[in-house]
Amino acid sequence: MDIEEFTFSISLSTLTVTFLLLFVLKPIGGQLHVVGSLQPIVAAPGDDVILPCHMEPKFNVAGLTVEWSRPDRRPDPNDRLSRVEYVHLYRDAREVPDMKIPSYIGRTALFTDGLREGNISLRITNVIQEDEGRYRCFIPKLKSQTKSSIVRLIVAETVTTETPLHPETLSTPHPMDEFHSKGGLSHRSRLIPLVVFCVFILLCVAVAGLWFTELKH
Repeated sequence: MDIEEFTFSISLSTLTVTFLLLFVLKPIGGQLHVVGSLQPIVAAPGDDVILPCHMEPKFNVAGLTVEWSRPDRRPDPNDRLSRVEYVHLYRDAREVPDMKIPSYIGRTALFTDGLREGNISLRITNVIQEDEGRYRCFIPKLKSQTKSSIVRLIVAETVTTETPLHPETLSTPHPMDEFHSKGGLSHRSRLIPLVVFCVFILLCVAVAGLWFTELKH
């Protein structure tokens, strides 16, 4: 094998390995995720507030069930069926008020026009102190490992001008970013160094091959 053939073989191997590894990475980035806000949403009593939650990438959820609940809230002990009460329940393209927490009746709404774009943010009007807490947005039939996200609402008597109250200023990072912020590494982050390492090894082999061929001459 001459130098040109050897170099071509190494280059082809490098491109093949890089392509295969990037192909493995691609589905990770294409998975559907329910994404909420990492930062607490702060509002004053009497305000209207938006709890941000959306699909990433954009995905039409208008035909799916969307549940907003209070995960820290216990079922009513007088209810023999131990039914879960919802802050807001969207099913069969409409709101289902039958299992709604009484204090939220008439005060919650989804952006129905935005469901086709994957916007499942919840609007709560006339916020009261009892609304403070953790909220869970959940799409039970979503074909994804990330079907839900938690958004925290803080109800404060005094709200500064830095407090995000509008969807334009709300930060809704990717769930992988949330994992990074807790000191972890995503599957993608662990594979990227592997790609670099494999390419580096192949380049070293190519250089060694050229050096060995030169010595033979």
